[in-house]
Amino acid sequence: MHEHITEKSVEELDTEIEFENLKKIEAALFLAGRFMTIPELITLTDVNPILLKKMLSDLQDKYKDSGINIIQQENSWKMDVSEDHISMVNKLATGSSEFTKAEQETLAIIAYKQPIKQSVIIKIRGNKAYDHIKQFVEMNLLNKKKTGHTAELTLTERFYDYFSLNRDQGEGLRGG
Repeated sequence: MHEHITEKSVEELDTEIEFENLKKIEAALFLAGRFMTIPELITLTDVNPILLKKMLSDLQDKYKDSGINIIQQENSWKMDVSEDHISMVNKLATGSSEFTKAEQETLAIIAYKQPIKQSVIIKIRGNKAYDHIKQFVEMNLLNKKKTGHTAELTLTERFYDYFSLNRDQGEGLRGG
């Protein structure tokens, strides 16, 4: 019972496998919503590292003239909205944000001024900021370190991932 596989069927099989792998990579980037390293993508998709890099390049070409971009930053990759459509997406995002306007303002001040003392935030934002800070710490967006009678607040790595920023962009939050 030996089946004969023709050269054409092997090529067709390779094409199908490559197409499935491309779809896996695309789905991983779409769902992640953040930069993913080559090792993370390999673990998630089980695609050979050499093929993975080629397929990422193919995806960049595929999305080149669309509303989506595949962005490379060193050895990390991310699917994101193209520059032309960011303002529209921001309007959509702010309409149904998971944070209230007050929470967004509290987090914005911390991001801009960090490291900052919790007591300073409370003076600026009022007692409601205690709840905001507690929520952000629970979400692992902020580090809270006890110093004297107050706490020092700084951003976590998760903050940068959550808002799709790299640290250099984060530094730009405070104009420096």
